[in-house]
Amino acid sequence: MSLKSYNIAVIGGDGTGPEVVREAIKVLDAAAPKFNLKLNYTYYDIGGERYLKTGEVLPDSVLAELRQFPAILLGAIGHPGVKPGILEKGILLRTRFELEQYINLRPVKLYDERFCPLKDKKPEDIDFVVVRENNEGLYTGAGGFVFKGTPNEIAVQESINTRRGVERCLRFAYELAMKRRGGQPWRGLKPEEVKEGKTAQLTLCGKTNVLTYAFDLWERAFIELGKDYPKVKRDYTHVDATTMWFVKNPEWFDVIVTDNMFGDIITDLGAMIQGGMGIAAGGNINPQGTSMFEPIGGSAPKYTGMNVINPLAAICAGQMMLDFLGETKAAAAIEAAVIKVVREKLKSLAAGRMGYSTTEVGDLVANAI
Repeated sequence: MSLKSYNIAVIGGDGTGPEVVREAIKVLDAAAPKFNLKLNYTYYDIGGERYLKTGEVLPDSVLAELRQFPAILLGAIGHPGVKPGILEKGILLRTRFELEQYINLRPVKLYDERFCPLKDKKPEDIDFVVVRENNEGLYTGAGGFVFKGTPNEIAVQESINTRRGVERCLRFAYELAMKRRGGQPWRGLKPEEVKEGKTAQLTLCGKTNVLTYAFDLWERAFIELGKDYPKVKRDYTHVDATTMWFVKNPEWFDVIVTDNMFGDIITDLGAMIQGGMGIAAGGNINPQGTSMFEPIGGSAPKYTGMNVINPLAAICAGQMMLDFLGETKAAAAIEAAVIKVVREKLKSLAAGRMGYSTTEVGDLVANAI
């Protein structure tokens, strides 16, 4: 059988980013030959150190090169020596916007109940996905200052929501809800709903009672598109209620779709209930273009070079990347290896308390494949 070859861009980034990316690549390289894959890596030194040396954030030439890859594996962005916002806007947001990575995909899945802060919740209770719109909302940068620096200062930040942007995000979420269930009833449905032929649930998370323009658009599009997916049960919850139910009844959720800001907030809470930032991975998805995969926990500069950071989020980002590329069997093998290591080896998912070093955890996962 001939090898399937993929070209992958790698950005280690700042802080502990290069350390966790090394372990992700170690695991990917362990899986690749078992599934007849050849992964070709091209490394880019984008991040805080380059900015401090050259003044460059993300050169146009590098962005043009990134467009040629099907996927990017990112470690982390964020440097203590660089003013907040410069790298985040200049690298993360620019890449997401200009490569039209309009979906931020965040699986929230508990692998071991020992690491869940919620009482009596088990892996079968926490297994949902948040689909966050990734190109619009408050993060477009629309707005500005009037009388800045004076007592009469005014700051305006506008949330931009287009029918095109909202609809493509919702359609992705509906399709994902169908795909996740594989024709099987979702555990949260009532018997009579299963008899009606519904097999999945999609929850719109918003704030229709206050944000009456933006989420009027979201809700109308949500209902209208739902007619194309009669097997998906539609649900709605305010964002504040969503945070409550994440803690009290996370088993109620299957696929959640929301805007950029709310998605940014609720996915961090999702990370905590699945065990912490050390296990939380995400994808910035352009279904027809270049997508980027990363651990969501940041660069953790205080742990840089100590070999104590948890690499599992980066390893899971690599697993998500393979799944996006269509290599579902290889992705499943990596996830199974992660679950095995989490359940059988680790004392904690927190940096410095795992019972193993960063490189040892990478070795454990690679050897478990």
